[in-house]
Amino acid sequence: MKTKLFSFIFFLVFVIQLYAEYTNHIQLRFVKPLIAAVLLIWLYVDTNLRGRFHKRIFTGLIFAWIGDILLMFQNGNTSFFISGLMAFVVCHIFYIRAFTLDHKSNPHHKTPYFLWVVGAFAIFCSGLFFYLQPKLGPMQFPVLMYAIIVTVMAIMAFNRYGKVNIFSFKLIFYGALFFLLSDSILAINKFAQPIPQSGALIMATYMIAQYLMVYGTISRQLVVTRTEV
Repeated sequence: MKTKLFSFIFFLVFVIQLYAEYTNHIQLRFVKPLIAAVLLIWLYVDTNLRGRFHKRIFTGLIFAWIGDILLMFQNGNTSFFISGLMAFVVCHIFYIRAFTLDHKSNPHHKTPYFLWVVGAFAIFCSGLFFYLQPKLGPMQFPVLMYAIIVTVMAIMAFNRYGKVNIFSFKLIFYGALFFLLSDSILAINKFAQPIPQSGALIMATYMIAQYLMVYGTISRQLVVTRTEV
C-alpha cells in the first residue's frame, strides 16, 4: 500500500517536472526539490531507517535534495553548479558506503563478470571525460572527480549481485545506470554540444534513477546476514 501511494505521488511530481522542462515553465520548475523530498519520506515511513543501509541511502538522498536546490540556480553562476556537483559527490559516496555493506555481508561471494563490468564502466567513464576534456577548462578536476565517484557507485551497485535478493539488485543497478545516463546527457549538453530537450531527458532519467534506488533499498533482503542490516 505504501509503495503504491508513494509511487503515485512520485509519478505526479515526475509528470509536473517533465511538463515544466518541456514547456520551459519557470514557476513549475520549483517542484524539483519535491523529487528527493517524496523519496525521503517514503524511505523513512517504509523502513523507519532501521539499518545502516537505509540510513546511508537516506543521507545520500538528503545531499541529492541539496544538490537539486543548488542546481536550480546554476544559470550563469558557476559556483552554484560546482556546489551542486559536490553535493551529488557526497550523495554518491553515501550510496557507495551503503552498497559496501552488502559486499561485507558475503565478501567471499564472487560476482560473475565483475572485472568485465569494471572494465566497461572504466572505458565509458574515461572515454566520456576525454571527449569533454578540451572544453572543460577550469572544470576539468571537478568533472573528473565526479565521473570517477559516480562510476565507482555503479560498479558497487553491480557488486551487490548474489548478495541481495535479485529484485533489489536489479532496481538499484538499473538506477545506477540511469544515473550514469542522466549525468552523461547533462555533461555533453553543458560542455560539448546542445542536445534537444536536454532538460526533460536529464530530469526524466534522474528521477527514474532515484526512484529505483529507493525502491531497491526498501525491497532489499540480504542472502547471507553477516553485518547489521
